[in-house]
Amino acid sequence: MALQRYRALPKAVVLGIPRGGVVVAGSIARELNLPLGICPVRKVGSPGNPELALGAVDDTDVLVFDRRLTRHLGIDDEDLRMAADRTREELRTWLAGIGPGAVPAVGEKTVILTDDGIATGYTAQSGVQSVRRRGARKVVLAAPVAPRDTAEWLASQVDELICTETPEPFYAVGNFFEEWPQVTDDEVRSLLLAGNTL
Repeated sequence: MALQRYRALPKAVVLGIPRGGVVVAGSIARELNLPLGICPVRKVGSPGNPELALGAVDDTDVLVFDRRLTRHLGIDDEDLRMAADRTREELRTWLAGIGPGAVPAVGEKTVILTDDGIATGYTAQSGVQSVRRRGARKVVLAAPVAPRDTAEWLASQVDELICTETPEPFYAVGNFFEEWPQVTDDEVRSLLLAGNTL
């Protein structure tokens, strides 16, 4: 595993981007004997087409978005702000339902930030900005798959990027998995419980 040098590292934590990233993060945390948590970020969907990502937010004030796409779709700054506020509120409600301690303190820590795959990169970018704003000392972004250009773009924003595959052409993250089940809130809670009893 490319992350072995972080095994049992003091002041390190593995954070998963909900929800699929928490599954990947759980495996990494177990392998490295590190605590597990959630990176509180969520994709902002387009009004009328929530599956189309305009960008992403964290639970407080990070917002990253695709300016060209919002212009192309005729989405003005006020519409984007409202979509971001709505998504942020949904994220906060979801986090409250997951339970206390899901989002650990990261100040002066090495954060291994993970997702089950990266497509546009906006959710990962918002995660990077979120943990940096919270005081992370070092940010390692790890994902099994991403488009090559997105991986190169994100690499410049982190201390280290580990991406197993950068296939071209890239269609969707789910295409690179034999099974792509929906991760439930109960699974997230179980992973966090197991990850924090190491």
